[in-house]
Amino acid sequence: MQHLKNPLLKNLHKIEFPVTYLCTGKCRHCSEADKSDFKGHIRGDAAAKLVADVSAVYDIENVLLFGGEPLLYPNDCFLIMSAAREAGVKKRCVITNGWFSKDVEFNCKTAEKLIGSGCNRVLLSVDSFHQETIPLESVMIFANELERLSPGIVKLNPAWIKGKNAENPYDKKTTEIVEKFTSMGISENKGNIIFPAGNALKYLSEYFEPGKEYINPYEEDPMDLRTLSIGPDGSLLGGNIYRENVFDILSRYKG
Repeated sequence: MQHLKNPLLKNLHKIEFPVTYLCTGKCRHCSEADKSDFKGHIRGDAAAKLVADVSAVYDIENVLLFGGEPLLYPNDCFLIMSAAREAGVKKRCVITNGWFSKDVEFNCKTAEKLIGSGCNRVLLSVDSFHQETIPLESVMIFANELERLSPGIVKLNPAWIKGKNAENPYDKKTTEIVEKFTSMGISENKGNIIFPAGNALKYLSEYFEPGKEYINPYEEDPMDLRTLSIGPDGSLLGGNIYRENVFDILSRYKG
């Protein structure tokens, strides 16, 4: 199957799925808020097949699920994580805000099934922005259940304007929230610095320097693509995985 490889994808090592753009939060820093009119979600069976097929040809090290809130569609997430585990992918990660149902028992059962499906890292989005609309206590229960079942699986993934202990009110509040989790023994990932796009550009413009050119930290070199990002509608590099073979899409990619 070596002939299927596209030289522009020679360093491909990651597959990511924004499972849905629907979300349980209404965060003022969200870069995806302008996509929330799309109400669909990724089809787990098609996504799982893509993971299996691509991993058989390329050295995929990481499969990542995010959103929106991916666990609004947990069964699809389970299918993708299971496929990644079966394909031998080392890093199988979900980014979640931890509040996808008001039913605490359901959330705890989802934690168990998520781990059982093969997920080995949960990045928990907790910060001043998420906690404006998402109840912290419910998120802590979900995080505790994950840690009980698989110690060390959870890492905090806060969003910062400037960084930890910065003087603006958002970062101060985020620091307080993060400390609540670290006191429980849950460690902190580096998180991310907010990029001026979507809601962040609309509601937080005062924190960005006028006239400054900000570099999108998630933008890749199109001539050396390292990540495949498949949209909730199945879109990928100008094609669609629901309507055509993934290798047909990859073979015609020209950057």
